[in-house]
Amino acid sequence: MPDYEHLLVKQDGDTVRITMNRPQRRNSLTEDHLRELLDAFESAGRSDATGIVLAGEGKAFSSGHDFGDVAARDLAGVRSLLRLCTTVMRTVQEVPQVVIARVHATAWAAGCQLVASCDLAVAAESATFALPGGKGGWFCHTPAVPVARNIGRKRLMELALTGDPVDAATAADWGLINYAVPDGDLDARVDELLARATRGSRLSKAVGKQTLYAQLDRPEADAYSVAAEVMASMSQSGGAREGMASFLEKRAPEWTD
Repeated sequence: MPDYEHLLVKQDGDTVRITMNRPQRRNSLTEDHLRELLDAFESAGRSDATGIVLAGEGKAFSSGHDFGDVAARDLAGVRSLLRLCTTVMRTVQEVPQVVIARVHATAWAAGCQLVASCDLAVAAESATFALPGGKGGWFCHTPAVPVARNIGRKRLMELALTGDPVDAATAADWGLINYAVPDGDLDARVDELLARATRGSRLSKAVGKQTLYAQLDRPEADAYSVAAEVMASMSQSGGAREGMASFLEKRAPEWTD
């Protein structure tokens, strides 16, 4: 894995662990930090890993955009920064691996956006989540995009309009994260969920993840058209053939991908 200024990245067996490492700035997202995140996810996506864990070092998972970086920019500069941030969020969903957020402390604004963009998320019970622009001067327009695709409309409006934080148990109840767990169990529960989510054929999982995102926001008829064609095509893959054969032959499958 490459060396970065703002990240710690290592491959641990089948898992790439990407840890944001700007603790003195609560892992706020400057342009340089975002570019490193983009490179790290693209590199992990090309690796032989089956899963990626995104975490943060220090007193925050991520506090969102770094206002010191934003305030110095003109309109074109802020547009460029937000386009880069959007590319990072979409890359998290486009890589073939399962991506799970390991959330502690605070995930606010674009930090909450990162959590919502991951495929799965486990948070410590002490963690909080917020779109704080609702009580400030710069509304959380882009962070609300993936959050809106995780939680119901009224809950989105409460989170975005009040700017108030919600605790991990509420975030789990609303669907923003999968589980809120005791702080001391965080790493074990992240690894346990990742292990369950990465079982089976790697190719099947990668295509499955990408197809889920492709159909989620389409009308139902269009979603069925996309899903049915991919499912039909993938029935001819080695993983599908092995899965069906092992079931019919009453034996454990042997995955080759």
